[in-house]
Amino acid sequence: MLPFSRVAIIGMGLIGSSIARAVRQKMPTVALTVTDADAAVRERVRELDLADQVTDHAGAAVVDADLVILAVPLGAFAEVGAEIAPELAANAVVSDVGSSKQHVVDALEPVLPSHVHLIPAHPVAGTERSGPDAGFADLFEGRWCIVTPAANSDASAVARLTEFWTRLGAQVETMDPRHHDRVLAVTSHIPHLIAYSIVGTASDLEEVTRSEVIKYSAGGFRDFTRIAASDPTMWRDVFMVNREAVLEVLGRVTEDLTALQRAIRWGDADTLFQRFSQSRDIRRAIIEAGQDTGEPDFGRHSES
Repeated sequence: MLPFSRVAIIGMGLIGSSIARAVRQKMPTVALTVTDADAAVRERVRELDLADQVTDHAGAAVVDADLVILAVPLGAFAEVGAEIAPELAANAVVSDVGSSKQHVVDALEPVLPSHVHLIPAHPVAGTERSGPDAGFADLFEGRWCIVTPAANSDASAVARLTEFWTRLGAQVETMDPRHHDRVLAVTSHIPHLIAYSIVGTASDLEEVTRSEVIKYSAGGFRDFTRIAASDPTMWRDVFMVNREAVLEVLGRVTEDLTALQRAIRWGDADTLFQRFSQSRDIRRAIIEAGQDTGEPDFGRHSES
């Protein structure tokens, strides 16, 4: 038995369109209705035939849906929540795909009716690409989806949402929203912030030309540019809504960078070797956990 029979997706970027494709492939009998704030995106979704129905407004999309997924920038949650609230069916599950969970609770709880179940979720998957053409059905295969229900959330609704993500290929973990935000600040948000910073620094260096940065970019810098190519609207909102956790972790990162700077200045080779060895162990653990490939340089020819 399917966990949901009618699914509505609001926002058809990379994640939203990937969910649509995955539902079409793995739960083909589910009635799928989608929408996006951008008329051009809606038209492209129609051309790609990603859903049974594409509506012009979020409120129309959620009518009779038993699962509603918000795949919009975090800054739009309160507005979208207020728009869909009058149209939500009784006992519908309202979820999302955002990477900051406490904000989802704070933005949606005040505007959603009491007869629905708010169960935030975060599929930890994605690429630097965006838009409906960027999605693919296997995006969530073998990846984690973190579900962050409240202590008093309906157990049956949580189980149904867990089953939904499991059918899309994800491994599901439950977590407290605030703890999720601290974990993701370490594993995702700070790495993106560092990538944006390093790429920006490289482009601003007066003694190194832009053409040299592009021409001689080694594997490490290319990886940073891939991360820094992510959707700027999404990441702007992430740092605005998860600022407390980000600033806490960023303070620790700054302290660690200062310690490394001191070790380099004073020729403290032992400290550098110890830190680099610890980092290599983390990389090995990630590969052993199946979260990345152990193939050298991700299968490409590397430069030093």
